[in-house]
Amino acid sequence: MLAAMSLPPFHLAFPVTDLEATRAFYCELLGCRVGRESESWIDLDFFGHQLTAHHLASRGQPHEPITPAGENPVDGKQVPVPHFGAILPWDTWHDLAGRLERAGVTFVIAPHVRFPGQVGEQATMFLRDPSGNHIELKSFKDPERLFAR
Repeated sequence: MLAAMSLPPFHLAFPVTDLEATRAFYCELLGCRVGRESESWIDLDFFGHQLTAHHLASRGQPHEPITPAGENPVDGKQVPVPHFGAILPWDTWHDLAGRLERAGVTFVIAPHVRFPGQVGEQATMFLRDPSGNHIELKSFKDPERLFAR
């Protein structure tokens, strides 16, 4: 399991256009929980990592939905750049993918297994939050191969 690798959690602060839509997406859809919060930001437990969603418009800073800077072809798919995400245990990833499909989520790249039978075999999916931030959720068939070449 990845937890056995004892990787420290990461922190990412990112802009959002609507705090309540952000809360609903991350908590109700992805299963995250809220930590500290104010009228202009919320901390989210994103699979053990700390995300801070900042509503810049609440401070008078205009913020339009995010559009990708570009795309990079990977295994026949156009991967949006930038993006962030989490690496989940295999069964957790499959459970979440099924739940998101049943919820009618529109995927940027639908759940699938990439590089089958190769060193980097992984399940992956891409989606966008309500502010346009791209998220990749992935899982490695063999977690020990996370950084294998």
